[in-house]
Amino acid sequence: MDEYAISLLLILLSALFSGLTLGYFTLNTQNLKRQAKLGNAEAIAILPVRTKGNQLLTTLLLGNVAVNAALSVYLSSLASGLVAALSATVLIFLFGEIIPQAVLSRHAMWFGSRAAPFIKIVMFITAPVTLPIAWALDRLLGEEMQTTYSAHELMEIVSEHEDSEHSTIDEDEERIVHGALQFSHRTVREVMTSKEKVISFEINQRLTENFFELVTDHGHSRYPIYSGNTENITGMLFTKELLTEDDGITIEETDEAYEDTYITARPNEKLDVVLARMLKKHQHMCIVKNKNDMFMGVITLEDIIEEIIQQEITDEDDEPK
Repeated sequence: MDEYAISLLLILLSALFSGLTLGYFTLNTQNLKRQAKLGNAEAIAILPVRTKGNQLLTTLLLGNVAVNAALSVYLSSLASGLVAALSATVLIFLFGEIIPQAVLSRHAMWFGSRAAPFIKIVMFITAPVTLPIAWALDRLLGEEMQTTYSAHELMEIVSEHEDSEHSTIDEDEERIVHGALQFSHRTVREVMTSKEKVISFEINQRLTENFFELVTDHGHSRYPIYSGNTENITGMLFTKELLTEDDGITIEETDEAYEDTYITARPNEKLDVVLARMLKKHQHMCIVKNKNDMFMGVITLEDIIEEIIQQEITDEDDEPK
């Protein structure tokens, strides 16, 4: 009976070391750190062991080799050479390698977190042997390479999560994440409203009934103001401030509705750069000019937000398309 118990113990230890070798190293340290930061108890238990990559590797391999060697020697003392060799090969192959690696590779977090206290003890005991080897590997190979993803890879990961029944990510979140990862690569030219479609007013336009009707019909919160010709932008008109202005005066004569300051953007500028400028200057509209300072159109904060959320923002004043 003792022979069977010892054989079983050695097989279990072989399975543990073999399975954990594969299981632990399927776990990325960056992912573990992120999950530990979010309070994942299993990641918190594994992280101190996994971060000592080369020492962990040498400990597990040393344990696996030692246990397999002991098992072979022990079985040879119980049976003839050929029988012992075949028995050791079958037991180690099936129960010490294949099965544990197949199981632990799929449940690395669960097994790894529960085995972490035992592995810490083994690492401490074997440190006189494993630490010098781990130190040499650290110096020779350097630290583990961090895993980084391109924007397109991150988008694909999010899409895969949205498609999975085990994920909480929905279509709206997928769309917004995709938009956020793409908008900084898009230019003002791709998003802006061209000058042919921009509604603007001359600076000497008087606040008449017809003017207010035009403003109401178009339904915008602000309009570019020009002097002489539409290329000569001089400022911005804010619709909500018109309510407090006197009738009959010109736009230039208004107290609050007209401002002669505005921010500009170039057609080839990236959207994230323009967004940062808008937020810093507390402006919702940017006048787009080319390198010759010619008026080309406008871009609004709403335009950029629509690129991020990948959906058009409509209100009661927008015409249905």
